[in-house]
Amino acid sequence: MRYQPRPQSNTFSKARRAFGDPVSSLKPKSTFVPIPLVHQMPADLTYDAAAVLGNDKINAINSAGKIVFQMVGDTGGINGTDVQDELAVQMEQQVTSANAPDQPAFFYHLGDVIYYNGQSQNYKPQFYEPYQYYPAPIFAIPGNHDGDNVVQAGDPPDTEPSLTGFFDNFCAAQRVPSPNSPYRYVMDQPWPYWTLKAPFVTIIGLYSNVEGNLDDPGSPETDQTQYNWLIEQLRTADASKGLLLAVHHPPFSLDTAHGGYQDILDAIDQATKAAGRVPDAVFTGHVHNYQRFTRTVNGKQIPYVIAGAGGYARTQSSMHQMQTDPKTADGRMPDNFQTTHPDVVMATYNAENPGFLNITVDGTYLTGAYYINTFGGGTLPSNPFDTFKLNWKTGKLEGI
Repeated sequence: MRYQPRPQSNTFSKARRAFGDPVSSLKPKSTFVPIPLVHQMPADLTYDAAAVLGNDKINAINSAGKIVFQMVGDTGGINGTDVQDELAVQMEQQVTSANAPDQPAFFYHLGDVIYYNGQSQNYKPQFYEPYQYYPAPIFAIPGNHDGDNVVQAGDPPDTEPSLTGFFDNFCAAQRVPSPNSPYRYVMDQPWPYWTLKAPFVTIIGLYSNVEGNLDDPGSPETDQTQYNWLIEQLRTADASKGLLLAVHHPPFSLDTAHGGYQDILDAIDQATKAAGRVPDAVFTGHVHNYQRFTRTVNGKQIPYVIAGAGGYARTQSSMHQMQTDPKTADGRMPDNFQTTHPDVVMATYNAENPGFLNITVDGTYLTGAYYINTFGGGTLPSNPFDTFKLNWKTGKLEGI
């Protein structure tokens, strides 16, 4: 089944979304930077978690009957890593202080590891130094700032092709000590878009390029390599495990800067229809705050979660702000807010604090907890800001 993109708009400005609309209009032309041809795509884009976790850890996960991991995006502290460092300590403490069954096995990065344009020279200060004490492996998908090599006004000139830093640090030929740090190894993921196979869960990671496209929207004969690969991964994913989709650009967002990305939403919807399988949850970054939506598709409740407050935004004012509700005194949208899309409800959001996700998947449930930090110090809350529990076998959220 070929992907059918919507016609691109031809307006002279961005259309302002109506209040409650979680999807932005398409741009007249999207910036798309192809993966450089110097990188040869492997035939197999899957990765077994045992390759990095080891058999002892895999056996312990299986014995515990669940796997725990952390997720967040938009961490690169180009303007200072103080917030990123504090979150890294908080994440580290979850790994080192939890009882063995509850220890996160890895950190799955939701993109924008480095700002601004993924330059290799920025990996040491923005990635390796902030996470030098983090004791678990770190997987990643790229964000727009990891792949963009289009110089904007005020940017320093790029010195290397798109995704060079990402390939060197996450898609290396083998796991060896990083030249940027004596404490961490580079990762040997197969490709910028790839599938992680682990006990109890499969995570399909997409690369949504610079402006939210799986494949080049500007070609008359659009290369649909990633879209077709997504269909195949959905179709063949192990039905006995939870199925998660990770992509940097969110399909839905009620922030005022970006909004959701129509092309990503369409690509996912068309791929799931072609494959006959819908993911159990979708995790994204890009928007620098936290938002959790519930989308209902044929009776199945699917969490769509944005976790993009991983450290780039260093002050509350630099977080992406949310739409203002004219019906409330403080302008805040209430929990379980009905968007203009009948199938999409925003369960809750936090545009005031940085934070990260802790995810647990077992043979029946996916449980999520969003832990927040503070700007400028202060006592951290002992309980997570938000929790949700999905029976991924029945597609029903429980306790709401």
